[in-house]
Amino acid sequence: MKIDIATPAMLFPAISLLLLAYTNRFLTLATIIRNFSKEEKDDNTQAQIKNLRLRIQLIKRMQIAGVGSFFLCVVSMLAIYLTYQQVGNWVFAASLVSLLYSLWMSVREILISVEALDVHLDGMKNAPQKEKV
Repeated sequence: MKIDIATPAMLFPAISLLLLAYTNRFLTLATIIRNFSKEEKDDNTQAQIKNLRLRIQLIKRMQIAGVGSFFLCVVSMLAIYLTYQQVGNWVFAASLVSLLYSLWMSVREILISVEALDVHLDGMKNAPQKEKV
């Protein structure tokens, strides 16, 4: 299959927006971690900390794979421009695989994020109720 230089270039806006979304997720998670209460040390807190650590690692992998995909897209365009068509095709395929991996990590992070909300809700359910005066 022969692709032209415009094919990898079409991924630029998509990858850029994806990286922006990943950065927003990272910043939101960083804010949650920084505002996390240092006083509570129950099982619920430990479960939340474990969950936050896993999510940070997944977001790091998502970002690295997204940047890798972007990098490989540029290399693919360069190879096609320099008339190394077959190399450009293979590098573009590697870019797509990297993008696919990034999206898979994103799905995993979303699922873990939902688990985090469940842990938080369980903690709220088990917390003692404050009486209204």
